[in-house]
Amino acid sequence: MKLTRTIVTEEGWNQASDRLANGGLTLLGLWGDAPCVYMALLDEATAEILVLSYACRDGAYPSVGARHPPAIRLERTIRDLHKLNAAGAVDTRPWLDHGGAPYAFLPAEGEGLHQIAVGPVHAGIIEPGHFRFTANGEHIVRVEQRLGYVHKGIEALMSGATLDDAAKLAARTSGDSTVAYTYAFALAAEAALQIAPPPRAVYLRALMAELERLANHFGDIGAICNDASFALMHTQTGILRERTLRAAELCFGHRLMMDVIVPGGVIHDLAADGPARLEELLSEIRRAFPPLVELYDNTASLQDRTVTTGIVKPDYARQYGAGGYVGRASGRNFDARRAVGYEPYSHLAFKVPVLDAGDVNARIWIRIREVEQSLALIDQILSLLPTGEIQTAIQANGKACEGLGLVEAFRGDVLVWLRLDASGQVARCHLRDASWFQWPLLETAIKDNIVADFPLCNKSFNCSYSGHDL
Repeated sequence: MKLTRTIVTEEGWNQASDRLANGGLTLLGLWGDAPCVYMALLDEATAEILVLSYACRDGAYPSVGARHPPAIRLERTIRDLHKLNAAGAVDTRPWLDHGGAPYAFLPAEGEGLHQIAVGPVHAGIIEPGHFRFTANGEHIVRVEQRLGYVHKGIEALMSGATLDDAAKLAARTSGDSTVAYTYAFALAAEAALQIAPPPRAVYLRALMAELERLANHFGDIGAICNDASFALMHTQTGILRERTLRAAELCFGHRLMMDVIVPGGVIHDLAADGPARLEELLSEIRRAFPPLVELYDNTASLQDRTVTTGIVKPDYARQYGAGGYVGRASGRNFDARRAVGYEPYSHLAFKVPVLDAGDVNARIWIRIREVEQSLALIDQILSLLPTGEIQTAIQANGKACEGLGLVEAFRGDVLVWLRLDASGQVARCHLRDASWFQWPLLETAIKDNIVADFPLCNKSFNCSYSGHDL
């Protein structure tokens, strides 16, 4: 992974913002480390990642969001957490900090409009988030999100922590992506300390990542169909998800494989009978999954709910740098495993499915195709799995250092930027979930749909509340 870190003046910061606005660069992240702000940028043509830092003047920096809307919520978060202000910002409302004042939702004008407030407490056992609908009857004119209810202070807790303790915090940023977060954290730490994990650990990490992807895609496919009142798919994909989680526990000692990946490698080797267990799992999936795909494709009442519902326009997906199935269902051909690249994926053959319809149906089909690709990847990983050690010893190098990791989680790219002090403890760590650039697109996708289709659209995105709120 190419990474360049540059200290810029106000002119350089504004030039980068202009390139974002013109589509020349993609925003990967924007975060605070008072008195500085940092911005991670991707040149998709060269796969080069550039990290800019700007020393704020009087606690302020030039607004990126004024030129490039995807940065707006990130700027509001920086203000909440680090008291650094975006000069010229178009939206200065708090974001993660709920405080005690009423939140000023954006107004909407028109005849016969009414508001529907949903959440933050929902009917199911799900995370909290508030959605304020403005509608004309059942027709949605606008939906505005209010998040931040599960802010845990993970980044603040990491400051001063050991690498081991910080890795555990990273693992709990979003539990459904615990492998991806620890993977990205480990890559950032290893880049900072300039160490490499053993080859066997590299392949074991990818094996866990693909198992995590399988389990979540099975869960999502079924849950989307369930929101369209087709419970049979939910039941059957739920069985496959459970089988995958049980196989993960047998292979790595934990259903979610939490805390297995660490800086320097992994702490739990694949169980002796792990390959055989995984072969059994793959055989079962290959037997049971294709008939479910056919059932989905041939159920007219289900297609009626998913086709042309909740469309994300390709231009929006590109502008927001939307990752995962949200971006790839709307024509953005980006997968961190290939577009930026990290080991062992350069040695593995796989396709990145891309569609351009941008609707709920397309997001389901991206998941279906990714399940198929994950099965093939697990086959390859098992056949190529090296022998040998699984962990490299970590030692502080006696100087401050920093590194960055970018990993493809099941819902999109996860970014971790890490700065260590001379003793090897965490001075600052920033974690960015793919949901930061997907949540705003849900607002655009649901516009002009009916209220009853919101749960379907929302589930087809399945953005993380916990990973977003930090």
